[in-house]
Amino acid sequence: MSFKIITADERMKAGQHVKGCIFGPHGIGKTSLLWTMDPGSTLFLNLEAGEKAVQDWPGDSIEIKSWRQAVDLACLASGPDLSLVQHADGTWPIYSQPHYDYLVEQNQEILAFLEKYQTHFWDSISVASRLAWKWAIGQSGSFSEKTGKQDTRGTYRIIGQDIVEWLTRIQHTRGKNIWVVGGLDEVKDDFGRNFWAPQIEGGKAGRELLGIFDQIISMVNMSAEDGSLYRAFICRQENPWKYPAKDRSGRLDVIERPHLGQLMDKLNGPVKPATERMTFSMPADQQAESEAA
Repeated sequence: MSFKIITADERMKAGQHVKGCIFGPHGIGKTSLLWTMDPGSTLFLNLEAGEKAVQDWPGDSIEIKSWRQAVDLACLASGPDLSLVQHADGTWPIYSQPHYDYLVEQNQEILAFLEKYQTHFWDSISVASRLAWKWAIGQSGSFSEKTGKQDTRGTYRIIGQDIVEWLTRIQHTRGKNIWVVGGLDEVKDDFGRNFWAPQIEGGKAGRELLGIFDQIISMVNMSAEDGSLYRAFICRQENPWKYPAKDRSGRLDVIERPHLGQLMDKLNGPVKPATERMTFSMPADQQAESEAA
C-alpha cells in the first residue's frame, strides 16, 4: 500500500476552496445568493426547478430531476471513493471506481462542464432528500422481512445513509468551492422546546451533515434596533439564537452580510493565529475550581 505525503504548502493551498452549507426559511432568498456570485465561474446545480428567482441570472445550470441523477452528478464531480470494495454478489456500490468509470464514459460533455467552473452551487438538500425518499420506498430495505409490508423505519435508515454518503461525496469535490443550500425549520423537541433544524427527511442526515462541511451558515431575518428586519448570515456556533452554524476557518464573525461572494473573499483572506482564533483558558473561578479538584 502506498501513502501520499502532503506538504504544509500543499495543504494550505488546498484549504483555499470553501465547502459549506447554507440553511434558511422558505422565501429568505437562498437561491438568489447566485446574484452575489461570479456567473462565469459558478455552476447552478438545480434540484428545485427554482429558476424564477434567478431566471435572468447570466450563469449556467444543470437541472436534476431524480435521486439517481443527483447521485451520478455527485460522483462525476467528486471522483470515485477508492475505499469501496466489490459486493459479495459481484456488483459494485455507487461512487466506486467502476461506477465512476461508467459515468465518465457516458457523460464526457457533462464532465467537461463540471470541470469548467470554480464553484458548484447545489440547490437544495431539502429537495434531494425528498427525491431520495421517493427512490427509497421502492427498495427491499423499506419492507418488513416478516410481513412484507412497507416499513418506514427501513426507509428512513436508507435515506439517512444515502444522504450522508451523497453529501460526503459532494464535500470531497477537489479543486472546487462547494455550496449546498437547504431549508430551515423551527421544530420542537420531546420536551416541547423550540429549536432550529435543517429541513431534511430523516434525522440521521440532519445530525451528521453538521460535521461534514467546514462552514455551516443560517440565513435568517434579524431585528434592528428600530424594529425593522434585515437578512443576515449567522456563521458561528456560539450564537445566542441557537441557529445551526459552524466556522472552521476562524475568519468569520457571528453575523455576516448575506453576500456569498464577499463571504468567500473573507474565508480566503488572511487567517488569524490559532491562539487568537481559539481560547485555551477557562474563567478564573472555573480554573481555581479545577485546580482544587
